[in-house]
Amino acid sequence: MCELKKPLIVLLMLLSLSVPIGVNALAPNIVVPDQKQALVISPIDAMIPFGSRGSTLNTILKNAGYNVTSLADGAVHIDFLLANLNNYGVVIWRTNTYAQGHVVYWYLGEHVNSYLQEKYSTDFTEGLLNAHAGILGMSPDFLTHHFKAGSLNHVKLLIFLSSYGASIAPQFLAAGVSTVIFNNGVISLQSGLLDDLTISIIGNLLVSKQNVQAAVFNTLSPVNQGQEPQDPYDSTYAPPFWFIGDGTLTLN
Repeated sequence: MCELKKPLIVLLMLLSLSVPIGVNALAPNIVVPDQKQALVISPIDAMIPFGSRGSTLNTILKNAGYNVTSLADGAVHIDFLLANLNNYGVVIWRTNTYAQGHVVYWYLGEHVNSYLQEKYSTDFTEGLLNAHAGILGMSPDFLTHHFKAGSLNHVKLLIFLSSYGASIAPQFLAAGVSTVIFNNGVISLQSGLLDDLTISIIGNLLVSKQNVQAAVFNTLSPVNQGQEPQDPYDSTYAPPFWFIGDGTLTLN
């Protein structure tokens, strides 16, 4: 674990003069055409806060010239995502899953209300959306239904932090996202390790100017080199990151 944190410490020192902006529940920023846009959404922030790590991520993006929109919990509106997701070149999406009726859903964050139940009644009836514990959740079929081929062609990079990312990443790719970095299997954001690794990947992309394949590999290289980073329970842990799409993608 200490080996993984060394590049992050250096990166944080480089960013120390910047003013961080954390994940919040404020209204989305107005997207300005022809400027670099990044979207950071954290539907489960009340349960597992992004906190200072979110501030660090936003600082890296802002230093690279991106306008950053940060949304958390109930501020992550389904209408906003359907209408605006394609306006962002970089999207970092941290959430997690639950199962209902043998279907896996990903938390969207918005609280279910009569407006949503009426507007998306067909989606609820067909199981594309779910109202588990009063919070909206989407299935992979929801993405297939609402994001047709090419509808997300302006999204260059999506980092999807969640369990079972391999089950939903192909739907984003089919909708036009150039590259999706995701987690395999069951994961937890509780320890902060996967958030730290995400910051390292973004730093490799925007500060070190690496492509996606190199950024992911170099972030996980302590595992590949047998240095065995440890999880909080002192067991050997291989971070479950991988990507699909264009591994040669670079970000300006």
